[in-house]
Order: sequence, then structure tokens, then C-alpha cells
Amino acid sequence: MTVQVLPAGVATGIGSLPGTDVVEAVRLVMGELPDFPHLPELPARGPGADLIGRGASLLVDIPVQLYAGRWQVASRGGMDLRRGRDLLERDLDALTDVAGDHDGPLKVSAAGPWTLAASLDRQVGGALLRDPGAVFDLTQSLAEGLAAHLGELAARLPHARLVVQLDEPWLPAVLAGEVATESGFSRYRAVESETVRDRLAAIVSAVSVPVVVHCCAAEVPVTLIRDAGANAVAVDMSLIDLDSAAHLDPLGEALEAGFGLFAGIVATGPGGDSLPSGQASIDPVNRLWNRLGLPADRRREQVVTTPACGLAGRTPAEARAVMRACVEAAKWLTD
Repeated sequence: MTVQVLPAGVATGIGSLPGTDVVEAVRLVMGELPDFPHLPELPARGPGADLIGRGASLLVDIPVQLYAGRWQVASRGGMDLRRGRDLLERDLDALTDVAGDHDGPLKVSAAGPWTLAASLDRQVGGALLRDPGAVFDLTQSLAEGLAAHLGELAARLPHARLVVQLDEPWLPAVLAGEVATESGFSRYRAVESETVRDRLAAIVSAVSVPVVVHCCAAEVPVTLIRDAGANAVAVDMSLIDLDSAAHLDPLGEALEAGFGLFAGIVATGPGGDSLPSGQASIDPVNRLWNRLGLPADRRREQVVTTPACGLAGRTPAEARAVMRACVEAAKWLTD
């Protein structure tokens, strides 16, 4: 079994929260998820605070800009890039002020190379995904920028144990050749799994901290993520088909080997629908464990409870309630 380097038996968030006050958001996370907090993302602040703009702000020597509502590579950095980097700097300032003495695990997120490649356009010719050489350069740039970002975080929070979450919602579509071109009438060619794995592995190797890959899609390539060197996968448990061997076999093999599971168990969609209790929320994990025939004590050793996805679509009160349900669920899993 692999050595478990991630916390387990606790709750954490996935990333986004509602609102625009980053200091208040950090205080909320530190108060509700003290055992495994994360640096929150606030996309309501606008361009540069979104997943792609925030990830592109980390790139080294690949400037970006907004054009017709989409992020694209630019000839030089301008106002859009400066805004994204300024927002990220404000986030680090808030985290330093509120959590500078934190001495446990702390998770920070960034868009992964394949989601950036599928979402960043060239100035002419569609997404970077079209050009393998451009994807290679993007990966190297992201690896360098993310490593520098973590170095700054380590200097600001010297007692924290950093964990990186790579957000890869486009990963299954990249592998299946289902990413639409700019016209919407065709699809980019599927990328070979070995190439996808190698680009992910380059990021994992560069950051030198534990890595969890988050993919809120139905067909999460668990084996590929594990082979890339990641330590855990974060999934929406409602999308795991317990009757599908294609879903269960790779996940079961990974869990048997000690791979970590960030189990998204509390729904995060907008609206005032009632939230399940923490005890009810762990049912998908229990059913998965029973279906795989894994020892019960593995849950407390390998599972982190999370919302199903980000919480930007919830109200602040609902976001707090989701966090508390995740914490309660973690306690039930460890009993």
C-alpha cells in the first residue's frame, strides 16, 4: 500500500464561495473547516477571479487577455492579466492575515493543464488544445508558475502543510475528443492518454507537495490520474455509477492501493433546497465501500468529505450549512 501523505477523516472545501469579500471568506473557511481549510475562490468578483482567469494568472511568460468574453493568449500582458494577478495577491494577503499561524494542512487550487488548454484560445486558430506544442509550453509555464506560487505561500504560512488541488473538469472530454471547436460544429481530436498523463505528471512533479485532482464529471479517469503521480482524486459521488464496472474497477483498484478519495457528498447547486444531514450524506461512501468490499477502517484512512463541487451558486448561509454537513459527515465516517 502507498504511504498516505494526505489528511483523511476530515472535511474540506472544493474551492469557490459566494460573495466578493475575501477576508470574510477566509474567516468562514478557517472557522468551519479548521482541520483542512482551503484558499477560497470568489468568482463573483469578475474576470480574473474565475477558474480560467485565475489559473492563467499563474502562467510564466504566457500573457493572456479577455477577448469577446473568452480568455486568450496575448502578445503582452495588459489590464486583464494585471487584474487577475492583483486579485490573487489580495487573496494571499487575506490568507496571511487570517491564517498566518495555521499549522495543519491547507489546500490551494489551480486549473490543471488540460482544462487550461481547452479553455484558453490562441489569437488565431482556436484553443491551445489544437496544438500539442502549445500544450507542452503551457504545461511547463504552469508548472513553473504554480511552484513559485507555492513557494510564496510557504513563506507566508511557514507552519502550514500545503496541498494542491488541480481542477480538471475538461479532462474526460479531452480524452474522448468531445471538446467543441470555436465554431461549435466540430470537436478537437482526442488526446492520447499517455500524453494526458505525462502533462499532468509534469505538474505533479514540479509542485513537490501532495496533489489531488478534482474532476466533477461522470467519467473520471482515475487510473490515469493515479499513474500521473497524484495522491487523491476528488469526485462528485452522485456521478459514480455503482452498477458500472468501468466506474468501480479503477476506483476500487486505486482505493485498495491506498489512493485518497475526496468524496463530494453534499449537493452544491443553487436554490433553497434542504440539505441532508451529515449522517445521511455519507450514504454514497458507505454504498461504494460495501460494493467494493473494502475494510471499513479504510474510510477514515483514505476519505476526505467535501461538497460535490464549488459553492459559488449558494447563498452565504447555505455555503456555511454545506460545510457543516461535510464536517458532520467526516465525524460519522470516523466513528
